[in-house]
This record gives sequence, C-alpha cells and structure tokens, in this order.
Amino acid sequence: MPTVDVREIPPPERHPMIHQTFEDMDSGETLEIVNDHEPKPLFYEMQAEVESFDADGYEVEREGDRTFVARFPKR
Repeated sequence: MPTVDVREIPPPERHPMIHQTFEDMDSGETLEIVNDHEPKPLFYEMQAEVESFDADGYEVEREGDRTFVARFPKR
C-alpha cells in the first residue's frame, strides 16, 4: 500500500503530490495518507474530480492529537 506522510510537506504541495501518487497507482490499490488533520477537503476534491477514487471505501482513523491516517482506494 503506497503511503504518503504529508505532515512535513508545505500545504500548497500536498494535494498535487497526493494526486500524482494516486494517478500512478494500479486499480485495486489503496493510498494511505498520514496527515495532521482529517483530510475532508481532499476527500471532497477527490470525490468530485477523480473518477477512479472509490469514495465508498474511504476510511480515516485518528491516531493521536495531530495524526490522522486516511485510506483512499482506487477502483
């Protein structure tokens, strides 16, 4: 499972990096993102713009005060 930890990446660079990583994945893979907040804006962006994003399979877990792990599956 590809994992991208964006906590140390400047915010303007996060979404482009995530989109590129997702695009490079094969169908059936899941992208795991480690973030300092729940990535709801990214979820809505992916849902609206990325046809291969399986929004029904999206999951997010809070693992601490500032650690969220989100899983973005690809159809």
